[in-house]
This record gives sequence, structure tokens and C-alpha cells, in this order.
Amino acid sequence: MKRREFLKSAGGATGAAVAATALAKPAIAQSKRELKMVMTWPKNLPALGVGAQRLARRIEQFSDGQLTVKVYGGGELVPPFEVFDAVSGGTADMYHSASYYFQGKSQAFNFFTTVPYGLTASEATAWVRFGGGQELWDELSAGFNMKPFLVGNTGVQMGGWFAKEIQSLDDFKGLKFRAPGLGGEVFRQVGVAVTNLPPAEILPALQSGAIDGTEWVSPYSDLSFGFYKVVKYYYYPGIHEPGSMLDFSVNLDVWNSLTETQQEVIRAATEAENDLVFAEFNARNSQALDSLINEHGVQLRQFSKDILQALGEAAGKVLAEAAASDDITRRVYESYIGFRKNALRWSRYGEQEFLQARLLPFKY
Repeated sequence: MKRREFLKSAGGATGAAVAATALAKPAIAQSKRELKMVMTWPKNLPALGVGAQRLARRIEQFSDGQLTVKVYGGGELVPPFEVFDAVSGGTADMYHSASYYFQGKSQAFNFFTTVPYGLTASEATAWVRFGGGQELWDELSAGFNMKPFLVGNTGVQMGGWFAKEIQSLDDFKGLKFRAPGLGGEVFRQVGVAVTNLPPAEILPALQSGAIDGTEWVSPYSDLSFGFYKVVKYYYYPGIHEPGSMLDFSVNLDVWNSLTETQQEVIRAATEAENDLVFAEFNARNSQALDSLINEHGVQLRQFSKDILQALGEAAGKVLAEAAASDDITRRVYESYIGFRKNALRWSRYGEQEFLQARLLPFKY
């Protein structure tokens, strides 16, 4: 090839490469997306709000910057309990919350947070991932134009904060108490005047006397809320929430518009966050409980067996009524209860017996 022809050819190739590069950059830029996440929690709430922000960063990192998520705390873009409607209708792209706040849409949503005397954290995750729970959750949520994911678990919660001691069922009667989901319905069965409030409104309601007590989560979260400043009796166990799953749901139209790689990024990020949140609660609860008792004068109390038995009877009635509310709730209930039956069989010989053995007074 002659030198002039070579240079002409090389110049053409170089020009084509430059043109291709120039075209590629805008194409890449156009593929980047900023998504809006709304949540029920205040932004900096330990584990919950902080976890949502951590999830947003992880999605951006996993996607190499192709997806960015702008996070709005409860009330910043929409009210805390309206995140479901915002994402369903497309005002926001995704939410971080707990499904039982949306039981008004279908009683089935309760089972994708927790139900009284239900599954523990590890059992609930197993049901969703390997027991048919995710498929039912997908079906339920698709009816509201959403795709749901597990994004954390609080583990077993505390029984709640009370202004007075709860020594018998009579002490529940007339009590004004904040409790969501089917746990709230169980308390209602034993005479409690139940209400539900967004997280940021709970402490002011205690301070004003609008409520006499509240359930929230566990020592790690409860310490940061400062409930101990108003009420001192802190009860366990939290039979109403034995393993509360957190819910991250994406508008279905948005989900379907993502590439398969972007969808996998979100799946991987939520799975990682699900493990982190549960680990964080387990790591922090003991120290927080110690602080509540020894630094803030909180009185730790245990519900009596008579109370726990009565709450269990009420729970059976409440779950049966929920199951009868519609077809999807019935099918979710049957799947959940069937899995619980098998879980009880294993936990009886597995964790339950080990935990009892670990309490024996041997030197270790």
C-alpha cells in the first residue's frame, strides 16, 4: 500500500473511532438513571433509615453509577404512610417501609412483615426465599403495580413501652397504645384502644398523653427514640412481632424498564442489605438494653404466662379472620401457616433446645 493511501485509510479508521467514541459517551450518559426512593422512616434512624440510605449507595456502586437513588425521609416528599400509593401510582420509583402498614390494601400484606406468634427472622426469610413466599408476594404486589423485595429484618422485637405495669389482662383494658398490623388487632381483642402512628409522631404522642404506651422495635431503635424519657416499663417478649421483615418495593413499570443487569444489581443489593440489617440489630441490641436499664432507669418486665396464653388465643382468631378477607390473603395464610408448622418441628429440636442448653450454668 502506498504511503498516501495508508494515511488516508488510517485517518478514516481513526476518524471512525473518534466518531464512535463521541457517539458512545452520550449513549452511556443517557442510560444513567436517577430513581426516587421514599420511606416511612426518618432519614438517620438507626438501621432503618440509615439502612435505606446504605441500600441506595450500594445500588449506585453495584451498577457502576448507572443507577443512582435519591432518598427522601418520611414526610419529605410524601407522608410516611403514603409511600405505597406514591410508588404504586408512579409519583416515586421505590419505597422502603414495612408491608403491614398497608393492610388496608389487603390483609395479605401483614404476612410480609410479621404476624403474632408467627415466623422468626430466619424462618421468615426461608419462607420468602424457599417456601413460596416471594411468588405470592410478587402476585399480590403486581396487583398494585409493584415488585417487592426483602431488605432487612429486625429480629424478635420487644413487647412495648407502658406507663404502668401490666400484671393481668385487666391492665390492658382502655389502654391507649400504638401498634400496627395484626399485632395491633390482637391487642384490640383484649381491650386495648389501638392506634397507629408514623415513627416520628410516637414520642410527641407519649409526651402529650395521647397514648399511654407504644410498641416500636427493639432496644437499638428504641433507645434512639427516647421513649424512656416518658415511660419506664419495658416489656418482653414481643409476641406480636417475632421477626419483622422490611419491604423495598419498586414501581413495576420502572422495574420492567430496567435492563436484566440493572435488575440483578437491585436484587443483589437488597439481599446484602437484608443480611446487614439483621446483623446490625443483633450486634447492637444488648448494649442498648444495658444502657436503657443502667443509665436511664428503665424497668424491664416480662409478660406473664397467662397474658401470653390469652394473646395467643386472640392471635389465632385474628389470623383466621384475616385469612377469610380475600382469596390472595387466604392463599398467603395457608402457605405461611404450612411453613410455620414445619418450622416448629425443626426449631423444637434445633435452635430452641440449643438455646435452653446454652443457659445451663457451666463454666465457659
